Amino acid sequence: MLLPMNQLAEEVYVIDAPVAHFGTSGIQFLKEHVYKTKRKRVRVCMHKNIEEYLHEMFVCYVKETYVRPNKHIQKDESLHIIYGAADFIFFDDNGVITDIVPLGDCKSGRNFYCRIPESVYHTFVIKSDIIVIHESTPGPFRREDTVFAPWAPEEGDAANANLYMDELALRALNTQSCKGLGELV
Repeated sequence: MLLPMNQLAEEVYVIDAPVAHFGTSGIQFLKEHVYKTKRKRVRVCMHKNIEEYLHEMFVCYVKETYVRPNKHIQKDESLHIIYGAADFIFFDDNGVITDIVPLGDCKSGRNFYCRIPESVYHTFVIKSDIIVIHESTPGPFRREDTVFAPWAPEEGDAANANLYMDELALRALNTQSCKGLGELV
């Protein structure tokens, strides 16, 4: 059963119930609404407002969604893949890949959870048509706590963002291949 929600913005809904819960009907809601948004992402927040201490949300993206590499100042975040698969990519401050964590839902055989430390640039390459993530991070939400990577295209620059993501997918593949070779030697 999908609980009542309020729509705060094109991409943002907030559960309007004293006890928030989320299940299969919520995932279906996200999958249906993600294609209706300009940036191809939608979220349902379990927290009532941006001032709350704990922010939990279910977020849906499609394969073509571009999430500019970013980091969060003084805030860790946790991700749990509910549906789909993606490679989460971590960078140093110069844009060099430092780690790649393949994640997927529990049926995928991949890890389904990752904790992202504060002040570490990260993004992801989506491997499935759609991905649904349960994300948790401390509040309150302050836009200035998110720092976007200066070496990555802005989200509004679709042509360069697509080129960057294609290049990033190749870099990630090469990085994973090199790690594999190093482990064999």
